[in-house]
Amino acid sequence: MLIDQADPAVMDPLAFARVVKATPTDVLRRVMSGERRTPILAELVRRMPDVFRPDRAAGHTAVVHWRVGGRADGGLDVYELVIADGACSVSPTADGQPQLVLTLDAVDFLRMLTGNANAVALVMRGRLRSKGDLVLTAKLPGFFEPPRP
Repeated sequence: MLIDQADPAVMDPLAFARVVKATPTDVLRRVMSGERRTPILAELVRRMPDVFRPDRAAGHTAVVHWRVGGRADGGLDVYELVIADGACSVSPTADGQPQLVLTLDAVDFLRMLTGNANAVALVMRGRLRSKGDLVLTAKLPGFFEPPRP
């Protein structure tokens, strides 16, 4: 299956992750700057609470803003992740005061949320920029367990 035809809303997360893994970067860039971007991002963000590991985030409270670039108009999509009381929620409205702001390209965001890219490696390569609580930056990836394609 090609990423152009893949619908993460109806696919098993691991199957979708495998499609992402098999798709060349130039094709992912085209898809993530086109009309499929919004539904793909919406589904990936909707699934974040499903891969959240409350046992790993015990005692942590945080507001994180994800700034996802790569839109055709040059703009960003912003999502707010809230971790509190052993739960995780994500909203397309970033209203809270963040302890951490993470900025990255849509392709890297897609790969990271599908287990095809490592957040620490993205930071080290300068492809995931972090502003705010650096300790939270280091701990946040461990709070989630995405599929492993």
